Amino acid sequence: MSFRLSQRDKDIIGFINQFRAVDRDSLVELFFSRLKSPVNACNSVMVRLCRLGLVERTQQYSPTVYLPVDAKIKKNSQKILHFLSILDIYKQMCTYSVPKNVIVEDKPTGRKGGIEPDLFCIFKGSPFWIEIQRNQYSEQKMQAKINLYEEFFFSDGWKALHWQPEDRSAIFPSVILITPVRYTVSSEHIRIIQVASIYELMEKYKGSGKQQKDAKPRTRASSGGIKINLT
Repeated sequence: MSFRLSQRDKDIIGFINQFRAVDRDSLVELFFSRLKSPVNACNSVMVRLCRLGLVERTQQYSPTVYLPVDAKIKKNSQKILHFLSILDIYKQMCTYSVPKNVIVEDKPTGRKGGIEPDLFCIFKGSPFWIEIQRNQYSEQKMQAKINLYEEFFFSDGWKALHWQPEDRSAIFPSVILITPVRYTVSSEHIRIIQVASIYELMEKYKGSGKQQKDAKPRTRASSGGIKINLT
Protein backbone atom coordinates (compact mmCIF):
# COMPACT_ATOMS: atom_id res chain seq x y z
CA MET A 1 0.00 0.00 0.00
CA SER A 2 1.47 3.33 -1.03
CA PHE A 3 0.70 6.56 0.76
CA ARG A 4 2.23 9.98 1.16
CA LEU A 5 2.72 11.60 4.52
CA SER A 6 2.56 15.34 4.95
CA GLN A 7 5.21 17.15 6.95
CA ARG A 8 2.66 17.56 9.72
CA ASP A 9 2.04 13.80 9.72
CA LYS A 10 5.76 13.20 10.10
CA ASP A 11 6.04 15.82 12.84
CA ILE A 12 3.17 14.23 14.79
CA ILE A 13 4.63 10.74 14.51
CA GLY A 14 8.05 12.02 15.57
CA PHE A 15 6.54 13.90 18.51
CA ILE A 16 4.66 10.81 19.73
CA ASN A 17 7.83 8.72 19.40
CA GLN A 18 9.72 11.34 21.40
CA PHE A 19 7.24 11.78 24.27
CA ARG A 20 6.01 8.13 24.29
CA ALA A 21 2.41 9.05 25.20
CA VAL A 22 0.49 12.05 23.84
CA ASP A 23 -3.18 12.83 24.46
CA ARG A 24 -5.50 14.05 21.72
CA ASP A 25 -6.01 17.50 23.25
CA SER A 26 -2.25 18.10 23.33
CA LEU A 27 -2.02 17.23 19.65
CA VAL A 28 -4.85 19.68 18.95
CA GLU A 29 -3.04 22.39 20.90
CA LEU A 30 0.38 21.82 19.35
CA PHE A 31 -0.44 20.92 15.74
CA PHE A 32 -3.99 22.00 14.86
CA SER A 33 -4.78 25.12 16.89
CA ARG A 34 -4.74 27.47 13.88
CA LEU A 35 -7.33 25.50 11.92
CA LYS A 36 -11.03 26.35 11.79
CA SER A 37 -12.10 23.01 13.34
CA PRO A 38 -8.97 21.84 15.19
CA VAL A 39 -10.53 18.90 17.04
CA ASN A 40 -12.19 17.45 13.95
CA ALA A 41 -9.00 17.92 11.93
CA CYS A 42 -6.92 16.19 14.60
CA ASN A 43 -9.36 13.27 14.89
CA SER A 44 -9.32 12.78 11.12
CA VAL A 45 -5.53 12.76 10.92
CA MET A 46 -5.07 10.44 13.89
CA VAL A 47 -7.65 7.93 12.63
CA ARG A 48 -5.72 7.81 9.36
CA LEU A 49 -2.33 7.39 11.03
CA CYS A 50 -3.71 4.61 13.23
CA ARG A 51 -5.20 2.81 10.24
CA LEU A 52 -1.85 3.04 8.48
CA GLY A 53 -0.22 1.42 11.50
CA LEU A 54 2.06 4.41 12.15
CA VAL A 55 0.83 5.10 15.69
CA GLU A 56 -1.20 3.20 18.25
CA ARG A 57 -3.88 4.44 20.59
CA THR A 58 -5.35 3.57 23.94
CA GLN A 59 -8.86 4.51 24.97
CA GLN A 60 -8.19 3.77 28.62
CA TYR A 61 -7.95 7.52 29.00
CA SER A 62 -10.18 10.37 27.90
CA PRO A 63 -9.33 12.01 25.61
CA THR A 64 -7.60 9.24 23.65
CA VAL A 65 -3.86 8.80 24.20
CA TYR A 66 -1.58 7.90 21.29
CA LEU A 67 1.55 5.76 21.59
CA PRO A 68 4.44 4.78 19.31
CA VAL A 69 3.87 1.57 17.34
CA ASP A 70 6.78 -0.09 19.15
CA ALA A 71 5.78 1.15 22.59
CA LYS A 72 6.93 -1.20 25.33
CA ILE A 73 4.32 0.00 27.79
CA LYS A 74 0.93 -1.60 28.24
CA LYS A 75 -2.04 0.45 27.12
CA ASN A 76 -3.38 0.56 30.68
CA SER A 77 0.01 1.18 32.32
CA GLN A 78 0.49 3.85 34.97
CA LYS A 79 3.66 4.73 33.06
CA ILE A 80 1.40 6.55 30.58
CA LEU A 81 0.49 9.07 33.30
CA HIS A 82 4.21 9.59 33.87
CA PHE A 83 4.79 10.45 30.22
CA LEU A 84 1.74 12.71 30.17
CA SER A 85 3.22 14.59 33.14
CA ILE A 86 6.42 15.15 31.17
CA LEU A 87 4.38 16.35 28.21
CA ASP A 88 2.48 18.78 30.44
CA ILE A 89 5.73 20.33 31.66
CA TYR A 90 6.91 20.67 28.06
CA LYS A 91 3.66 22.42 27.09
CA GLN A 92 3.98 24.79 30.04
CA MET A 93 7.42 25.79 28.78
CA CYS A 94 6.06 26.26 25.26
CA THR A 95 3.75 29.00 26.51
CA TYR A 96 6.91 31.07 27.14
CA SER A 97 9.46 29.71 24.65
CA VAL A 98 9.80 26.42 22.76
CA PRO A 99 12.53 24.36 24.50
CA LYS A 100 15.47 23.11 22.46
CA ASN A 101 17.47 19.87 22.57
CA VAL A 102 14.59 18.10 24.30
CA ILE A 103 15.38 14.61 25.65
CA VAL A 104 12.65 12.62 27.39
CA GLU A 105 13.96 10.33 30.14
CA ASP A 106 17.52 11.46 29.62
CA LYS A 107 20.31 9.08 30.70
CA PRO A 108 23.39 11.31 30.46
CA THR A 109 25.69 8.97 32.38
CA GLY A 110 25.00 6.13 29.96
CA ARG A 111 24.75 3.63 32.79
CA LYS A 112 22.07 2.21 35.04
CA GLY A 113 22.09 3.67 38.50
CA GLY A 114 23.21 7.11 37.40
CA ILE A 115 21.03 10.19 37.14
CA GLU A 116 17.90 9.67 35.03
CA PRO A 117 16.05 12.99 34.80
CA ASP A 118 12.56 12.89 33.32
CA LEU A 119 13.43 15.65 30.90
CA PHE A 120 16.42 17.56 29.62
CA CYS A 121 16.10 20.73 27.59
CA ILE A 122 17.59 24.11 26.91
CA PHE A 123 14.93 26.58 27.94
CA LYS A 124 15.30 30.30 27.31
CA GLY A 125 19.04 29.85 26.83
CA SER A 126 19.76 27.77 29.94
CA PRO A 127 20.14 23.97 30.24
CA PHE A 128 17.95 22.12 32.73
CA TRP A 129 17.48 18.61 34.00
CA ILE A 130 13.92 18.25 35.24
CA GLU A 131 12.66 15.75 37.80
CA ILE A 132 8.87 15.44 38.05
CA GLN A 133 7.82 14.10 41.44
CA ARG A 134 4.24 12.87 41.21
CA ASN A 135 4.57 11.06 44.54
CA GLN A 136 6.00 12.22 47.84
CA TYR A 137 9.33 10.74 48.87
CA SER A 138 11.44 10.85 52.01
CA GLU A 139 14.01 13.59 52.51
CA GLN A 140 16.73 10.92 52.46
CA LYS A 141 15.64 9.56 49.09
CA MET A 142 15.51 13.03 47.56
CA GLN A 143 18.94 13.93 48.92
CA ALA A 144 20.27 10.64 47.51
CA LYS A 145 18.94 11.73 44.13
CA ILE A 146 20.77 15.06 44.44
CA ASN A 147 23.93 13.21 45.49
CA LEU A 148 23.84 11.33 42.18
CA TYR A 149 23.84 14.66 40.35
CA GLU A 150 26.85 15.75 42.40
CA GLU A 151 28.58 12.47 41.59
CA PHE A 152 28.06 13.13 37.89
CA PHE A 153 29.25 16.71 38.33
CA PHE A 154 32.58 15.53 39.73
CA SER A 155 32.97 12.91 36.98
CA ASP A 156 33.37 15.65 34.35
CA GLY A 157 31.47 13.39 31.92
CA TRP A 158 28.86 16.11 31.47
CA LYS A 159 31.39 18.33 29.73
CA ALA A 160 31.31 16.07 26.66
CA LEU A 161 27.51 15.89 26.25
CA HIS A 162 26.46 16.60 22.68
CA TRP A 163 24.45 19.74 23.46
CA GLN A 164 27.32 21.55 25.20
CA PRO A 165 28.33 24.84 23.52
CA GLU A 166 31.36 24.63 21.27
CA ASP A 167 32.39 28.26 21.64
CA ARG A 168 32.51 28.56 25.43
CA SER A 169 32.99 26.61 28.65
CA ALA A 170 30.77 23.61 29.36
CA ILE A 171 27.74 24.26 31.58
CA PHE A 172 26.32 21.89 34.17
CA PRO A 173 22.51 22.13 33.98
CA SER A 174 20.44 23.39 36.85
CA VAL A 175 18.16 20.75 38.36
CA ILE A 176 14.47 21.57 38.59
CA LEU A 177 12.34 19.52 40.96
CA ILE A 178 8.70 19.80 39.92
CA THR A 179 6.98 19.01 43.18
CA PRO A 180 4.10 20.31 45.33
CA VAL A 181 6.27 19.46 48.36
CA ARG A 182 9.42 21.33 49.36
CA TYR A 183 12.29 19.04 50.32
CA THR A 184 15.21 19.97 52.53
CA VAL A 185 17.89 19.08 50.01
CA SER A 186 21.09 20.92 49.27
CA SER A 187 24.21 20.97 47.17
CA GLU A 188 27.34 23.10 47.24
CA HIS A 189 28.00 22.47 43.56
CA ILE A 190 24.78 22.38 41.56
CA ARG A 191 21.78 24.66 41.34
CA ILE A 192 18.53 23.12 42.64
CA ILE A 193 15.18 24.78 42.01
CA GLN A 194 11.99 23.46 43.61
CA VAL A 195 8.70 24.61 42.09
CA ALA A 196 5.22 23.17 41.62
CA SER A 197 5.12 24.09 37.93
CA ILE A 198 6.92 25.95 35.15
CA TYR A 199 4.44 28.77 35.73
CA GLU A 200 5.78 29.14 39.27
CA LEU A 201 9.34 28.99 37.95
CA MET A 202 8.65 31.84 35.56
CA GLU A 203 7.01 33.94 38.25
CA LYS A 204 10.18 33.59 40.32
CA TYR A 205 12.23 35.12 37.52
CA LYS A 206 9.78 37.78 36.40
CA GLY A 207 8.57 41.02 37.86
CA SER A 208 10.28 44.32 38.53
CA GLY A 209 13.87 45.01 37.57
CA LYS A 210 14.88 44.73 41.20
CA GLN A 211 13.21 41.33 41.56
CA GLN A 212 14.95 40.13 38.41
CA LYS A 213 18.28 41.30 39.74
CA ASP A 214 17.71 39.63 43.10
CA ALA A 215 16.66 36.38 41.40
CA LYS A 216 19.81 36.02 39.31
CA PRO A 217 22.13 33.42 40.87
CA ARG A 218 25.78 34.04 41.45
CA THR A 219 28.04 32.50 38.85
CA ARG A 220 30.11 29.68 40.26
CA ALA A 221 33.36 28.80 38.54
CA SER A 222 33.12 25.23 39.86
CA SER A 223 29.84 24.64 38.02
CA GLY A 224 31.06 25.81 34.65
CA GLY A 225 29.33 29.17 35.01
CA ILE A 226 25.65 28.34 35.55
CA LYS A 227 23.39 31.08 34.28
CA ILE A 228 19.64 31.33 34.71
CA ASN A 229 17.96 34.16 32.91
CA LEU A 230 14.38 33.22 32.20
CA THR A 231 13.01 36.66 31.45
